Amino acid sequence: MSRKRALITGITGQDGSYLAELLLAKEYEVYGIVRRSSSFNTGRIDDIYQDPHDPDYRLRLVYGDLNDASSLNRILRTVKPDEIYNLGAQSHVRVSFDVPEYTAEVTGVGTVRLLEAIRESGITPKFYQASSSELFGSSPAPQSETTPFHPRSPYGVAKLYSYWITVNYRESYDMFACNGILFNHESPRRGETFVSRKITRAVSRIKLGLQDKLFLGNLDAKRDWGYAGDYVEAMWLMLQQEKPDDFVIATGQCQTVRDFLDEAFGHLGLDWNKHVVIDPRYFRPAEVDELRGDMTKAKKLLKWEPKVKFSELVRMMVDADFKDISENGDRRGDGERHSA
Repeated sequence: MSRKRALITGITGQDGSYLAELLLAKEYEVYGIVRRSSSFNTGRIDDIYQDPHDPDYRLRLVYGDLNDASSLNRILRTVKPDEIYNLGAQSHVRVSFDVPEYTAEVTGVGTVRLLEAIRESGITPKFYQASSSELFGSSPAPQSETTPFHPRSPYGVAKLYSYWITVNYRESYDMFACNGILFNHESPRRGETFVSRKITRAVSRIKLGLQDKLFLGNLDAKRDWGYAGDYVEAMWLMLQQEKPDDFVIATGQCQTVRDFLDEAFGHLGLDWNKHVVIDPRYFRPAEVDELRGDMTKAKKLLKWEPKVKFSELVRMMVDADFKDISENGDRRGDGERHSA
């Protein structure tokens, strides 16, 4: 019996690495698209990247770019995947205000390039689009699949285009194409410029005497935080259904950035009030006050529920960062402000 074959964009990111692990455990052949650059960025998948001479070699990396339609066409013709997971994006919300055009190109137009490549190739894979709770922006919480969208950042707007173009290709060309509207999901693999990982990295450095101050923006922002390892299972489940559909994936719980600080600093016996400094540079031009998802549909149809609770998640991240810095030293250098 031949193995299923999956293609992942953004495989070197947080979600891509967890998804690759899940699919390998399910005996898939996994192909990941990576951009060619002058330095390696495969740290999150080094543990699962196998020797190509291994007879059970099932993870392969191929060069391509969501900005390059010809590379996507070539990859699809060569790989012929059964499932495609489009996780690649410029995914930092605050940065999207600084590079809105680039964000639109990769996060928005990149999706239609991939969908067009599927259509032109003649293959019929199942397609997963990584949508985001940032689609909702200022819409009232809790937010479900029927809540009106009101994105408040270039990133959110780009993701909104990706959402609707995925729906359009599903309806126009009878594609099996799904949107996963994922609310905030974190892990020890989260990028260090995201607020959750900034906090867990900084509290570890502060505890070890390597830093004193942490610079942050809006502490009152409310978010629905879950564990990335749980959320990739929902992605996979969407593509195992008989019919394509769109799903909100969330915990249904909401905490502020202050709550995150309480949990992270408290875990190491520290008072964050002595170390956190509010820096106006980290406020967004248009703030999103509350994102809290209603995952009733996913629970009913996908039989999916989050397993890791908020406090467990924060402590997991703090423990991982504290262990890493203690054992491997401080990679960040001397700038306190770099950890904000």
